Amino acid sequence: MENIVFPQGFLWGAATAAFQVEGATAVDGRTDSIWDVFCRQPGKVVGGDCGEPAADHYRRFEQDVALMAELGLKAYRFSIAWPRVRPDGGAVNQAGLDFYKRLADTLLAHDIVPWPTLYHWDLPQKLEDAGGWTARDTAFRFADYAASAVEALGDRIGTWTTLNEPWCSAFLGYASGVHAPGRTDPRAAVAAVHHLLLGHGLAADTIRAASPDAKVGITLNMYPIIPVDPRSTADLDVARRLDGLQQRIFLDPLLRGEYPEDVLADLEPFGFSEHIRDGDLGVISAPMDMLGVNYYTEHYVSSSPNGSADAASPWVGVESASFPRRDAPRTDMDWEVRPDGLTAVLLRLHHDYPRLPLYITENGAAFRDDFSGNGAIDDVDRTGYLASHLRAAHTAIRAGVDLRGYFCWSLLDNFEWAEGYAKRFGIVHVDYDTQVRTPKMSARWFARVARDNALVAVS
Repeated sequence: MENIVFPQGFLWGAATAAFQVEGATAVDGRTDSIWDVFCRQPGKVVGGDCGEPAADHYRRFEQDVALMAELGLKAYRFSIAWPRVRPDGGAVNQAGLDFYKRLADTLLAHDIVPWPTLYHWDLPQKLEDAGGWTARDTAFRFADYAASAVEALGDRIGTWTTLNEPWCSAFLGYASGVHAPGRTDPRAAVAAVHHLLLGHGLAADTIRAASPDAKVGITLNMYPIIPVDPRSTADLDVARRLDGLQQRIFLDPLLRGEYPEDVLADLEPFGFSEHIRDGDLGVISAPMDMLGVNYYTEHYVSSSPNGSADAASPWVGVESASFPRRDAPRTDMDWEVRPDGLTAVLLRLHHDYPRLPLYITENGAAFRDDFSGNGAIDDVDRTGYLASHLRAAHTAIRAGVDLRGYFCWSLLDNFEWAEGYAKRFGIVHVDYDTQVRTPKMSARWFARVARDNALVAVS
């Protein structure tokens, strides 16, 4: 392997999310999130799984932080559970805040940077009952929650992420219904888009007011949208529409202070513009200090029907689209392995939008773990996936992209949303019966990468 060295000070970390790892869903005052309720609905989650006990991180965080230190990780991207901090979206719960104080203090004692995300999809169910993200008021309740978190943790935290992947929250949660809260209403989905972005802007202002030196950003999941036939007007139009819904509906208001005209036109039948009030875009587009990029694969799209017209789609306003299979390696999630797409995403941000520091806040893969005879877990496929994507990230750096860090998804095997515990993304194996942690080959390899600040051969 060529000598690939990352810039000095490059931040190496791993990521998790509260509902996926914490467990303890009814402990110390925590109340139901939309995911707790969603999991109780038959057929919504593979195996009828739920967030209890997940990886029991709430009780075992000290062990997990020690493991991160052993692996030489410099940062831990975790999410704060809104239903712990302000149960039911109401008054502050000190016990919930105290957990995150203990977590942050333990990380700092091990020289690991705490890197929290305020919202990773676990809206308090009581707020969903009042309309959820379709209600404008939820954006203001999010700002209240952000204020509580920053007041308690601002002396320990230097960088805050407001939202994780608002595309998933809006379109998977409210349009296709495959994620919580499980609604299938396109009008609700587009309302959720705007209110999520408004919540981001309000929370960012709140964070800066309480902690002026803090850095604030958001994390978006970004994927190249590639038409099957670039000579086909229909395929090009579907790719444009999907790109508008996946990327530009978030990037343009955040970084340019406006929604794309074509997206506004596409979503006019669903009442999108009705939710935009004077001053909203100024709040949404307040300057950010960083942008997080989550990347897993590409979308290869055709205008041909997908053959499942009865299924609700996340692609609001797109009447006919399918995603043909290509001859490419695939993960256990059936996602194509396309590392070049990561380079393309980073270069697009670099060339097409106002420049700001970028971090890869999630990148990883689910594969079936291979247990060797001596108890080791030789996850060669996952290790190769990470290596290929780090090469792709370095290609973008050489081209001038201001990429400052990489968080592997995920530190631990965990609850994988609608897939339950059937898919494993972790670089550390979790035995869900015993909660024993076993670092996989990928973890040991990633530890060497972090130590050397350079890509090392997969062996």
